[in-house]
Amino acid sequence: MQPLDPQQLAARTWFESLRDRICAAFEGLEREAGSDAAFAYTPWDRTDPSGAPGGGGVRGVMKGRVFEKVGVNVSTVGGTFEGEFAKSIHGAADDPRFFATGISLVAHMANPHVPAVHMNTRFLVTTKRWFGGGADLNPPIPYDVDTADFHAAMQAACDAHDPAHYPRFKQWADDYFYIPHRGVHRGVGGIFYDHLGDDFDRDFAFTRDVGDAFLSIYPALVRRRMAMPFDDADRARQLEWRGRYAEFNLVYDRGTLFGLKTGGNIDAILMSLPPLATWS
Repeated sequence: MQPLDPQQLAARTWFESLRDRICAAFEGLEREAGSDAAFAYTPWDRTDPSGAPGGGGVRGVMKGRVFEKVGVNVSTVGGTFEGEFAKSIHGAADDPRFFATGISLVAHMANPHVPAVHMNTRFLVTTKRWFGGGADLNPPIPYDVDTADFHAAMQAACDAHDPAHYPRFKQWADDYFYIPHRGVHRGVGGIFYDHLGDDFDRDFAFTRDVGDAFLSIYPALVRRRMAMPFDDADRARQLEWRGRYAEFNLVYDRGTLFGLKTGGNIDAILMSLPPLATWS
């Protein structure tokens, strides 16, 4: 992989620092619950199809009392897209070389009243440069106040940059996180954006604010629900909803496809799958 230029280095450094702060906050929630669970970190290296070094990343996974399974991955990879896949990537149809760095997080919770969550932000370089990502809430048992607070945090991050961002990116999330064969949305939404590449400094600042907004709101939602009592019916509802989540990630998720098509670490790519799920 080629040496990183200043923009690539700045993005990678931010994603790694956000990972560190999120993992510290999540471990803090485990301490509040009387658990000593901590993230286990596994570095991995990628080989490009050309045989050259293709970057790599670090997979972080924690299983505890609050988080039944949470994965936080950071990766910085580069090389060449293979075959027809290049044509599906923004700016890569005529030149298959690429660079990508980002953070990806999925949390599946022990208590069915605590919403599962997904967050991902990334910076990609082909013949174009852009940021993408977002965050969405996936509660097995939705609470209107949790949904409202999560969306308010995402809207505040958007409104600080462009009042048009939130309605546009909320709709994008609603459209993207939908399971056509079930006729249901994956959760209660959030924001999703892609191909923000008009101004690096402005788009990077927005992406940082999305990460900070996630870190400000999600632990608060976990604290609100993590000690609530639940019964077998609640757990059954959670496991069935996880089955829907797994279906989306395996059939429709673009990040899963990108990781598999670019020779990423299989365990890191599939860490989004829940530890337990049911199909009835």
